[in-house]
Amino acid sequence: MLGTTSVVLATTIINVVLPDIMRDFAVDQGRVQWLATGFLAAMAATMLTTAWWVRAYGLRRTYTVALAVFIAVSLAGGLATSIDALILSRIAQGAIAGVIQPLAMIALFEVYPPEERGSAMAAYGLGVVLSPAIGPALGGVLGQLFGWRAVFFVTLPLCLAALALAPTRLACFERGDAPRPAFDGLGFMLLCAFLLFVLGGLAHAQRHELSLAGLAFVVAGTLVCAAAFLAWELRRSHPMFDPRVFRDPVFAAAAAVGFAYGMGLYGSTFLVPLFVQTVSGFSVMEAGILLLPGGLLLALSIPPAGRLTDRHSPHYIVCAGLVCFALSFLLFAGSTAHTGFWALAAWIAVGRLGLAMMIPALNAGAVQGLPLAQIAQGAGALNFVRQLGGAFGTSLLSLLLQWRLAVHQQETAAALEAATRAFHDSFFAVGLVFLSVLLPGWRIRRVTAPTY
Repeated sequence: MLGTTSVVLATTIINVVLPDIMRDFAVDQGRVQWLATGFLAAMAATMLTTAWWVRAYGLRRTYTVALAVFIAVSLAGGLATSIDALILSRIAQGAIAGVIQPLAMIALFEVYPPEERGSAMAAYGLGVVLSPAIGPALGGVLGQLFGWRAVFFVTLPLCLAALALAPTRLACFERGDAPRPAFDGLGFMLLCAFLLFVLGGLAHAQRHELSLAGLAFVVAGTLVCAAAFLAWELRRSHPMFDPRVFRDPVFAAAAAVGFAYGMGLYGSTFLVPLFVQTVSGFSVMEAGILLLPGGLLLALSIPPAGRLTDRHSPHYIVCAGLVCFALSFLLFAGSTAHTGFWALAAWIAVGRLGLAMMIPALNAGAVQGLPLAQIAQGAGALNFVRQLGGAFGTSLLSLLLQWRLAVHQQETAAALEAATRAFHDSFFAVGLVFLSVLLPGWRIRRVTAPTY
């Protein structure tokens, strides 16, 4: 969990200092949003390779080497002297983070029996969800006191502690005697091409450089790469991504909720710091601390949510969490420049309470009906879908915000009023995303796991 917390913390800790980076490198929102989407896209791509790394080199060796590389690229990001070098370091960070994050979930499922996995997933969810919740708060404090470069160094103590513990604590996770599988190079390239078409197309649209013919090319390329990737993976005996896990209706429903969760969580942590600094006039530190009460509530709520998951069917808990998160951002959609600090903090806390309820139930409920041999594939696929939702959601919300800002600037001469309305539209969209997956959430019912 030290490694998981480190890499997930790096996902959103940078969001609150994006305005400072924009000023230092004289770039606009469209360019700087790649620091968020590039990380998430690279993370989504490499997550699917985790199962191969574990089979080929063992969990312990994969974990230690990946952590060492993560430390190196974090140092490179903190010392970057250009926006291009900074974006490349963030993409490299995301690529390594994608390998590290699913390892904890795989290990927990091997160690804990089925009746204790709800509590185990609560521990996993604490790292995966608490880190994005408190990351902007920590980033705001560091950015105010030491500048934006400090956010690249804050995870290094956790990474070093994890490296120190790994040789003895992960000794039981050695590679077996099975032959080393071949790496799915073609599948990985098709996946990267799919992500480039989707996110590159959104980036060009944000800069108003996408013509009708260009849009048709992006859509066609996206569909072709997606279809080719799925067809190729179905042919392989040891696929990097096994589409067959989606035949299980409970897993398919959980994946839909996971995609929406990624869009909402990462998209909102991109929007909220920009909103309070642009509209409310908060400082970097105030913008970061705003998320701290919600993060603390999340930390307190995750363990009881795990115990609830052990005792009750996941669908009740998942749907309650979705409603809380939707309510949080529908409240944000009615905020103004005069809305007080504690009102905004309370609305964030409502959403974090929803996450606390949802994550253990979603993680445990998603793979409960899969055969034991497919649990690693299911864990990787669920994490991939969540990160894909995060990358897609951040890019789409950035595009939506820019579009609505242009529309409202034509309706009113007041810049603050136009910005407020644009953020309202974006927050309302986040709320609708969560309400739209209530039906799939209701389908994540408790089932008896097969043993074959």
